[in-house]
Amino acid sequence: MKTFTREELKKYHGLGGNPAYVAYKGRVYDVSASAVWEMGSHMAKHLAGYDLTEAINEAPHDASRLDKFPVVGELKD
Repeated sequence: MKTFTREELKKYHGLGGNPAYVAYKGRVYDVSASAVWEMGSHMAKHLAGYDLTEAINEAPHDASRLDKFPVVGELKD
């Protein structure tokens, strides 16, 4: 499994043909196939390429939504 730094994760922003990846609690998920992550943006509040661990606490859903997406790596600080 690939290890991502925060800087590397930013490259996976979902624009220009790049996949859309997000991190949550150290795991990196590929959300590219999700219609709610088109153009690397989710609900005009969150951007692909970032760690959403804190942001998911404010979401109207829990982190189990990420379970349907493939884990492509882990985030290391």
